[in-house]
Amino acid sequence: MSLDFLILYEHVVREYESILLLSEELRRRGYSCEIRQLLDRKKLKYFTWKKPKVLVVSNLYDDEGLNSHVYNNVGKLDKVVNLHWEQMLSDTQEAGDWFNFAGNAKKCVQTCWGEETRRRLIAHGVPEQNAPVTGAVMMDFLRPEFAGYFDDKEALCKRHGLDPAKKLMLYISSFGYASMGQAEVKELSDMAGTDFTAFAAVNRSSMATTLEWFDRYLAAHPEVELVYRRHPSEWDSPALAAMAEKHKNFHVIFEDSVKQWIVAADRSLIWMSSAIAEVYFAGKGCAVLRPEPIPHEFDPVIYQGCAAAESYEAFEAAANAPDGAPFPIEKDMIERYFSHTDTPAYKRMADLLEDVHKNPPRDHPFDVAFKPHFNWLKFFALIGVQLLFALRLRPPGFAGRIYGYVEKAHISKAQAGAMRQKIQKFLR
Repeated sequence: MSLDFLILYEHVVREYESILLLSEELRRRGYSCEIRQLLDRKKLKYFTWKKPKVLVVSNLYDDEGLNSHVYNNVGKLDKVVNLHWEQMLSDTQEAGDWFNFAGNAKKCVQTCWGEETRRRLIAHGVPEQNAPVTGAVMMDFLRPEFAGYFDDKEALCKRHGLDPAKKLMLYISSFGYASMGQAEVKELSDMAGTDFTAFAAVNRSSMATTLEWFDRYLAAHPEVELVYRRHPSEWDSPALAAMAEKHKNFHVIFEDSVKQWIVAADRSLIWMSSAIAEVYFAGKGCAVLRPEPIPHEFDPVIYQGCAAAESYEAFEAAANAPDGAPFPIEKDMIERYFSHTDTPAYKRMADLLEDVHKNPPRDHPFDVAFKPHFNWLKFFALIGVQLLFALRLRPPGFAGRIYGYVEKAHISKAQAGAMRQKIQKFLR
């Protein structure tokens, strides 16, 4: 029996909660739906008797992505929808080829959070029918309909051993490049056709200065609990461990979603994360910390003209600002990139998927111009890494890094089940 929808995700903390909401809505409508991680071992059933009618992917930029994420998971398929998780871009990225899709990736359905992204994609050659605006599903959890979904401050603090009587501050990190070696930066640069060397350097220096600010601030403000939220691509570092050791009110916590922490926090601090939109829709206070300028070719357009703290004194003032202080980004700028209507985005997305499922393909990504190939090396490597992960045996070298990605993307059946039950209570 075939499967209606197969959803592939990359980062559990970024995506899993949203795709669970979407999958539960699809099941509520009577469709079968399964969720897999991109690094899960490949399964014969998804190529044969359980081949999905629609594949929903995490990202899909070019022919290599089409080959890796689609062909190597389910074989040839015309009905492919990209959830397109990276839509907060710089002006240079918006103008470049990589984030505007290349080759037959343009023949897949590329969902857009807002009208600004749809306009850009169409201008770069994506057919209009392949660039629908759905809104951003992750913002739905911040709507009034989901009031009570997240733990309040007291419950969250107690769960993580924090003092709920203290001011809870959240730092949402985007220092994913700070933990990368030069070889990794070069590999990513070659793949994307953009030199990330300077940006990686800004990551490292900005992270170092930000931690210096935190060191000074926490020593002067013992009444604060500061939670440092790593980016999904960021690894723990000796500097973070040293800060946690020095300051008992500094905590590196990766558990729970960013939205959960935003809702519970008294104030959020951000460098360049797209989560600033979530802070906005949650109606919470926020400060942007910029110890040094970010090269414009990497700074998200949404941050242009933002009010940012560029010194320790400005940071301290922003951190201590009262409730109701002006938001650092203009409302119009955010809402151009994040469509917000009376209908939740998960319902708009489900409407789109239902339309793709019921009707003939909008396009044909696997036409004669595309030559797919099955990656047998990756097929066997993933079997090996998944086996090592099941045995909790971390290998050395590059395989160990892949093991780390698998580890970060893992969610247990019990965790997924509990999250699903929680979501079901809020479906309308």
